[in-house]
Amino acid sequence: MTHTRRDFGRIAAAALPAAFLGLPGAAFARPNSKIAGVQIGTITYSFKQDVKKPEEIIPDLTKIGISSVELMSDDGERMAGAPPIPNFGFGVKPTADQQAQIEEGRRKRSEWRAQTTPATYEAVLKMFNDAGVHVDLLCYNMAANITDDEIEHAFKMARALKVKAISSTSTVAVAKRVAPVAEKFKLMWGGHGHTAVNDPNEFATPESFEHIISLGSYIGVNLDIGHYTAAGYDPIAFIQKHHGRITNLHLKDRKKHDGPNMPWGQGETPINEVLLLLKKEKYTFPANIELEYPIPPGSDSVQEISKCLVYARKCLEA
Repeated sequence: MTHTRRDFGRIAAAALPAAFLGLPGAAFARPNSKIAGVQIGTITYSFKQDVKKPEEIIPDLTKIGISSVELMSDDGERMAGAPPIPNFGFGVKPTADQQAQIEEGRRKRSEWRAQTTPATYEAVLKMFNDAGVHVDLLCYNMAANITDDEIEHAFKMARALKVKAISSTSTVAVAKRVAPVAEKFKLMWGGHGHTAVNDPNEFATPESFEHIISLGSYIGVNLDIGHYTAAGYDPIAFIQKHHGRITNLHLKDRKKHDGPNMPWGQGETPINEVLLLLKKEKYTFPANIELEYPIPPGSDSVQEISKCLVYARKCLEA
């Protein structure tokens, strides 16, 4: 059964958790978002439109009922006590003065990283575990200018957090540098794709993903089914062919032809069909909600992620 745009709001309103709705006597039970054998989670990036403080993330996950998380490296480091890198708002281009503040924040963060030990991140892991939320992945984005030391730091952080894999927005050139490090740590690294199909250094086409997979046995794919659809490709076919090298999915709804992010059911991404495939084939990698469509007036990230979770539940329990 395929759910439509009308279903999105109706389903969500009818089935939000009692604790989220504030019903009398409702309490936050330990979350469980494994549905019909499919692990639904979210990436903490989903809270960015609200510019969430790191200490709010775990209570919000519990409130929504999500038991698996893909932790953004900045969120994890700030929870561990790192100095903040200024954030001037979602999608806001910083001024020259603001950019200088960002660069100073990055410098202080680098100094802080040099002093970290595994115990630094084990304390963060305990916070999630105590709330019943499993940290399945670390999202550590790696720009073209990332240093070798920072790549090594990313894997040390991931090992301390005991994650299954690292997801990363990156480039083909960086993936070549990551491959031997991933092999050394015996930890999967999944390249996150977008829609730049004409740039051979980006992950977007099936061929570009297959190329990075060929770089090493610990290089995989964080398939964003919304971006992949917008790029003009079929996520179902890709998942069926490469499921053994997929670290996780990102769930979002986009229009084809590089169209915009939409509330679930208003785009052209086959969310329902993808979830049913995971259920049928018993694939074990997480399918993580990534909230990128604009939050409507009067709502917030907690409400919108909750709607997405309920939508996924209805797909899988149909």
